[in-house]
Amino acid sequence: MLDRPHYREQRPHPLAAEATLTIGPSPSLAATADPATFASAVEAELTAFFASRRGIVAGVGTDFVAAVDELEQFVLRGGKRIRPTFAWTGWLGAGADPVGADAEAVLRVCSALELVQACALVHDDIIDSSDTRRGHPTVHVTFAQRHLRDGWAGGSESHGAAVAILLGDVALAWSDDMVREAGLPPDAAARLAPVWSAMRTEVLGGQLLDITGESRGDESVEAAMRINRYKTAAYTIERPLHIGAALAGAPESLVGAYRQYGTDVGIAFQLRDDLLGVFGDPATTGKPSGDDLREGKRTVLFAFALQRADEQSPETAALLRRSIGTELTNAAVDELRGVLTDLGAVDEVERRITELTERGLAAVEDSPATPAAKRQLREMADAATRRSA
Repeated sequence: MLDRPHYREQRPHPLAAEATLTIGPSPSLAATADPATFASAVEAELTAFFASRRGIVAGVGTDFVAAVDELEQFVLRGGKRIRPTFAWTGWLGAGADPVGADAEAVLRVCSALELVQACALVHDDIIDSSDTRRGHPTVHVTFAQRHLRDGWAGGSESHGAAVAILLGDVALAWSDDMVREAGLPPDAAARLAPVWSAMRTEVLGGQLLDITGESRGDESVEAAMRINRYKTAAYTIERPLHIGAALAGAPESLVGAYRQYGTDVGIAFQLRDDLLGVFGDPATTGKPSGDDLREGKRTVLFAFALQRADEQSPETAALLRRSIGTELTNAAVDELRGVLTDLGAVDEVERRITELTERGLAAVEDSPATPAAKRQLREMADAATRRSA
């Protein structure tokens, strides 16, 4: 019998009645499962993990306690728990037992993905100079405001960025701790290790591609799509599904189908995000409207628009190039929205979203995944690629 990790007491499994999960309200599941159950189970695991670290954090000092408290609030506040849900669905889809002996350990590994996500978001907000996240000040802004409020020495902005960088590092380090202490059987832990490592490497590499591409001024659709693959798709859908498959000991045919679905639907997910970054409602997205244009993000949407503008109107192409990454007024954002639409870039992105989603779904349909998982992945693809936030 494996020892239980020290941060969790043995208890009845929280998902004992759950065999299917969803990342949003789903009429087809309403009669059999509460869509909030899985998210609540993930949050319970994260809460327990943070509680297990309080002793060592308190020993470091009160400033560290205050910083980690903010990180915990950031992790637990909002979020759809998409990555854990895909990992859990991948595990179930390989025929795993949701109430079996390994279920609790698998749930903890799935939950650890939220700490990887926290690292990515905290660091991404610094890189993009974003002021808000999920309707609240970003982590670096929060600590800059505290520095200013308390009248500390030095620059408030640099202080906030430094604290946020360290907290992102804490989240990434603790994701590994959470996996290591999950209580996996040795064979499952061995199968997981290379997939987990690849996922972390890819998301960091994707972030680097994004930074260097922006600095280099790479305007190609190909570069933007590659960034989408590694910065978002790999750690949002592809690798979480792969993690679930690895934990279950799934055959290569299922792993391959999951990865095809994950890559295609993951890129479609980011393409939807590109559209929301320009056309989204701030009340729903939690970020200022047109933020991607102000931040200078070289998205696929923008790349398509430039490509069309270079072919059709040098004046419009010049407008796009001199506008991206500047302090745009709301009126200027509205003008650029019109330009993106008139050039057909919005329609092209929508077409790509549809094409990628259909290809990903076809891969799963032809796979040995369970019928329940196939149904679940269809619903999740729809939720990921048609969302408004």
